[in-house]
Amino acid sequence: MLIYRNPETDPCLNLALEERLLAAAREDCFMLWRNRPAIIVGRNQNTAEEINATFVSDHGVAVVRRLSGGGAVYHDLGNLNYTFVAPDSRHAFDFARFAQPVLAVLRDLGVAAEFSGRNDLLIAGRKFSGSAQYVRGGKVLHHGTLLFDSDLTVLGQALAVRPDKYAGKGIKSVASRITNIAPHLPRPLTIAAFAAALADHVKNAFTGSDAAFAAADYAAARALVAAKYGCWEWNYGKSSPYNFSNGERFAGGLVECRLFVEGGVIRTARIYGDFFGDRDIGELEQALAGVRHHPGAIARVLEAAGPARYFAGIGCDELLRLFL
Repeated sequence: MLIYRNPETDPCLNLALEERLLAAAREDCFMLWRNRPAIIVGRNQNTAEEINATFVSDHGVAVVRRLSGGGAVYHDLGNLNYTFVAPDSRHAFDFARFAQPVLAVLRDLGVAAEFSGRNDLLIAGRKFSGSAQYVRGGKVLHHGTLLFDSDLTVLGQALAVRPDKYAGKGIKSVASRITNIAPHLPRPLTIAAFAAALADHVKNAFTGSDAAFAAADYAAARALVAAKYGCWEWNYGKSSPYNFSNGERFAGGLVECRLFVEGGVIRTARIYGDFFGDRDIGELEQALAGVRHHPGAIARVLEAAGPARYFAGIGCDELLRLFL
């Protein structure tokens, strides 16, 4: 087994490196990696339904869709991710098998962790790890999160969204009680030391050898970032169709918006309320049709339209919040 201790923290690049391993590796692989703050969305999810778009935009949290199914997860540098690539599809969706090294290391460190449900790892009944899998070409890619010392406050805000805003066909994430690993350790340990312990365990258990990505691997991964993981079309546009509705009473009156979004693009927009304006609101509705349901794209439409002409006493930033 090849052991990759990946130092990169770019979420787009790291997901691309995973796919590179799946496509090109000739041996079993194990990779440890971390991301800067990011929400990683499951392959079959509506991205907009899973994120707090305003918080994500304001705090520079990356949003990237992965190959595998399952729910959306939050990554930061306090979260350690692990990936197995094995050339035997018979192990697909055998989540417990791939979790054993993690459980063994935690046991050696004095932490009583257990496998639970479909794909979760728990400490004292609280979740610290979820995993997902993807099968291609006779290989299975299994990856999981390990909350070691993540900012759980940010996690909650980045993924929080009012469920009554959406009615769609996507698969929604399931809220769960969560915990970090660090508070349960009998002795303090850095995330780097924990990662080293896990890598060494896998190396010894599977007769592994250390490996590093070659220039060709990085070139292939960067091509995947340019064509997929860094693209709005993959991260947002693949979302299933959904209806979005929201309303808020501002100083200038009540405004309600209803959007139908398909392929991540607003197909129809309707705006109602008791607000005042000297322009026909239908003009703004038409301007929003064909625009991505994304903060930057909507902000450009509102700024160009001049919101004061449609909504007296209501600012652009207030309106933008309404559409997200």
